[in-house]
Amino acid sequence: MQGNLVGFIIWCLAACSFVGLGIYSFSSKKEVAFSFWANADTFPVNNVKAYNKAVGKLWCVFGIVFAALGLPLLAGQNNAFMLVSILGVMAESIIMMAVYVTVIEKKYRRK
Repeated sequence: MQGNLVGFIIWCLAACSFVGLGIYSFSSKKEVAFSFWANADTFPVNNVKAYNKAVGKLWCVFGIVFAALGLPLLAGQNNAFMLVSILGVMAESIIMMAVYVTVIEKKYRRK
């Protein structure tokens, strides 16, 4: 049981880092658009503050759902519910990218 708890705590620390990233983006006072993709330049944004808030909300929701998907870690390593965690994080990541591209990028891209 001790190993399961350590694994869940590490999982929750990763989730907290996503939420922290979202809070940082959400409360950013800088007039620079928060980059979503790694090693990529941000597209020209028409409303930087609203864009940063939208990206911050997206990261916060991702972190909260990520933490919830880690709950099967508490049941043990050889548990069938671990499949929920693995497939859930994959689906959540794909949904997050789709929301970013189809909603946020489409709404805030300068034309």
